[in-house]
Amino acid sequence: MSQSITITSEDILSQLKLSYKLSTVIETIAHRQLIAAAATEAGIKVETKELQEAADRFRSMYALQSSDETWAWFKKNRLSLDNFEELIYVNVINTKLANHLFADKIEPYFFEHQLEYLGIVMYEVVLDDEDLAMELFYGIQEAEMSFYEVAHQYIQDTELRRKGGYRGIVRRQDLKPEISAAVFAATPPQVLKPIVTSQGVHLIFVEEIIQPQLDQELRGRIAANLFDKWLQQQIQQVEIITLFQ
Repeated sequence: MSQSITITSEDILSQLKLSYKLSTVIETIAHRQLIAAAATEAGIKVETKELQEAADRFRSMYALQSSDETWAWFKKNRLSLDNFEELIYVNVINTKLANHLFADKIEPYFFEHQLEYLGIVMYEVVLDDEDLAMELFYGIQEAEMSFYEVAHQYIQDTELRRKGGYRGIVRRQDLKPEISAAVFAATPPQVLKPIVTSQGVHLIFVEEIIQPQLDQELRGRIAANLFDKWLQQQIQQVEIITLFQ
């Protein structure tokens, strides 16, 4: 026999507290109010066309190609059409406010922090034995073996082994400081002398250093970063009053 379960708003509030997520939700609500106030003060408005374009991008991002798929997604996420429209509005107003506040600051910030956006194309094998790592390093140096052969023999993860230890394009901030210092000082293509960290002994092949380009994607990332910092500064200057127990 099927059984129904009733969940109240009090149940949801209680679960948020028990899962330590209430503070995050409260801060997010405070962020929305701060953004709304700042947008109003700046005279920022959202046009119907902007909302439609943003809604189309959102549906494309979540592969909601048909109305049936969209309504199913609403149901799964407990959203009404009004909720969805509010979600899109919030996304648009956030973007417009960030552009209003930081559009003229993105380029100077990029040039000041350009080194942070350098990319590295690297391959990596992490070993437990430093002596073995040194032996493999010299073996590669003397062309007794290739880095790919080392990766294929010593990497345990199946997919990473198939890719020869390929890590993709990695940014400076994604690496431990001791590894970052070595890889960005490399002269590609170059195999680095093994680096010891708390994770193990890293044998790294640096294929290429990629200079950053201030394209649309990076502009968006910088704007989002500056916007997040602004929000944190704003939240520190207000008192948040919650009207519930």
